[in-house]
Amino acid sequence: MLELLDPVLLARIQFAFTIAFHIIFPAFTIGLAAWLAVVEWRWLRTGNPVYQEVYRMWVKIFAVCFGMGVVSGVVMSYQFGTNWSVFSDKVANILGPLLGYEVLTAFFLEASFLGIMLFGWGRVSRRMHFTATCIVAVGTLISAFWILSANSWMQTPQGFTVGNDGLLYPTSWMEIIFNPSFPYRYFHMVTGAFLTTAFVVGGVGSYYLFRQKFVEHAKVMVGMAMLMAVFVAPAQIFIGDMHGLNTLEHQPAKIAAMEGLWDTEKGAGLRVFAVPNQAEQKNDYEIVIPKLTSMVLTHDWDGEVKGLKEWAPEDQPPVMMTFFAFRVMVGIGVAMAFTGVCAAILYLTGRLFTCRAFQLWCMLLTPSGFIAVISGWIVTEVGRQPYTAYGVIRTSESISPVIPEQIAITLLAFIIVYTLVFGAGSYYILKLIRKGVPIAGDKEEFYDHSTEAAVATHLPSRLTGGSDNA
Repeated sequence: MLELLDPVLLARIQFAFTIAFHIIFPAFTIGLAAWLAVVEWRWLRTGNPVYQEVYRMWVKIFAVCFGMGVVSGVVMSYQFGTNWSVFSDKVANILGPLLGYEVLTAFFLEASFLGIMLFGWGRVSRRMHFTATCIVAVGTLISAFWILSANSWMQTPQGFTVGNDGLLYPTSWMEIIFNPSFPYRYFHMVTGAFLTTAFVVGGVGSYYLFRQKFVEHAKVMVGMAMLMAVFVAPAQIFIGDMHGLNTLEHQPAKIAAMEGLWDTEKGAGLRVFAVPNQAEQKNDYEIVIPKLTSMVLTHDWDGEVKGLKEWAPEDQPPVMMTFFAFRVMVGIGVAMAFTGVCAAILYLTGRLFTCRAFQLWCMLLTPSGFIAVISGWIVTEVGRQPYTAYGVIRTSESISPVIPEQIAITLLAFIIVYTLVFGAGSYYILKLIRKGVPIAGDKEEFYDHSTEAAVATHLPSRLTGGSDNA
């Protein structure tokens, strides 16, 4: 049966599998590093040991997640050479420098100061330790800048010319770096990372409040997390709307797939639910709110939105995955904003830390940020098909000359290894959460040896060029 498998599809599945594992770690560590900087700043300002103890707990989790992000980033970067060598050859003059800039500007910051952040407590001054935490947080944002710039260029490529040899050559680095979709995608991703961290921290804090454990520390976690939900979740919806308008301009076929829109319509309705039938170029079981899609996308009740039939079937993205992933992402975003509203009401009525129903709700939403991030990347990457560089290089033209059996075997190996490695890492993180907050005066060391060994093992592999924040 293997000989019947499509190597392009297998290579796409393999890359999707590895990036789905990888993206959850930088999506968490970007926000967690920034939050740890704020927590340490609050400790320095107030002298309240609760902030110090919260920091001590979560920095261990940060270390493990950072290490697993490093490992998965290295694996993912190698696939450009193993499975997508034709694509890598054509765009090396553009994407190579962008990924190199990420290592030069972001990794050196993170690598230089991460050791101080993790193991410098009591060995350097408080200000130096806080500075190291801030630099690591800034490093994660710079890393995201270059990775999102490279990926955004693949969505909206510009600033290049195609040589006689078929290779792409840069003509304007400013146009390449600040391509049309980059600002929207960068801020959409960063705010998504902040919300991911907020709901993990808020969920863990709610668990402690529900169990009446580490109550003062849990109040810090829940209070700061809900502050993010109150302000950042609505901002994320606004940024997402701006991103959608940009996508409508530069990738209208992706928008049509997201909306499940087959025919060009004026006053297009919003498909709340449908089952896209790509073979027959229609939807089954539609539930439509009239004219709402036109209002959202064009800000005009009678605005025109192109349907997928404007493109030949071979030029249409896969609609089913794009359509449903988009609704999962939007649904979680609405749930996050709703949580922020509820938190504000509970705070004003003095019940934010005592409402058990709200604590259960926050616990339920703990993994919601990860689901939203993965759903968003499915929309982005599947909706870009059938291109690797949109409108320039087709996915079918990007594959390495490999046989399906080789890809299938390595995919199976990845599934087994990732299940073992990341299963162990996730188990250890859950163990840290169950163990709870280390209270000042405990005989326990600030960093246990298992965390230190894990980070020491993973950091050298980062030098091979993998990205911890791809």
